[in-house]
Amino acid sequence: MYQWDFDVIYTYREVLAVGLLNTLYYTVACIVGGLLVGLVEAFARLSPLRIVRLPAHFLVEIFRCTPLLVILIWFYYALPVLLGIQISALTAGMLALSLYGGAFYCEIIRAGIISIESGQREAAQALGMRRADTMRRIILPQALRRMVPPLMNQSILQLKNTSLVSVLALPDLIYQGQLVTHETYRPLEVYTTVAVIYFAILFPATLLVQQLERRLDVKG
Repeated sequence: MYQWDFDVIYTYREVLAVGLLNTLYYTVACIVGGLLVGLVEAFARLSPLRIVRLPAHFLVEIFRCTPLLVILIWFYYALPVLLGIQISALTAGMLALSLYGGAFYCEIIRAGIISIESGQREAAQALGMRRADTMRRIILPQALRRMVPPLMNQSILQLKNTSLVSVLALPDLIYQGQLVTHETYRPLEVYTTVAVIYFAILFPATLLVQQLERRLDVKG
């Protein structure tokens, strides 16, 4: 019968702590980057100009329909060859995660905006408001309430997605766990601890999103 020994976790606690901090850093970076990318793509997809709308739509579908692992590997190994420059693993990973997440953030933002009744836009135009002012003062404040829960859910997925950057040898929690496993030959203890850490972060975040959704439903 297997004998569990979690003493190795305490011994290598600093190694895992570094992995956890890096994971949180990668998560924040790719959420911010993804939101910026998604916001630009959403407004591009809503543009009345086909020359702006169609490329944005094509870009979004490329990232939505391609596995993230493939995107990470492509950005790290293929993109430098095409551009003729060196790209660090960190740059490749954050760029891939931001563009991948941005495709999903884009659809959330776009759906929130188009969910607002067209009559409100028409009323604003009748009052002489410019398109930008209508969007900023009337559409976005209402759409934001509808967008917040799915945006937060996508951000939680971004945290889970960062676990794939270990394939680029970035020192996230998974990669650090692999190092500890190679040193101790105790994979069950190490990966059980890693799973518990992810659960300890993600479960409260999920509860927070659910509570926020209930509050917005009540206010709505």
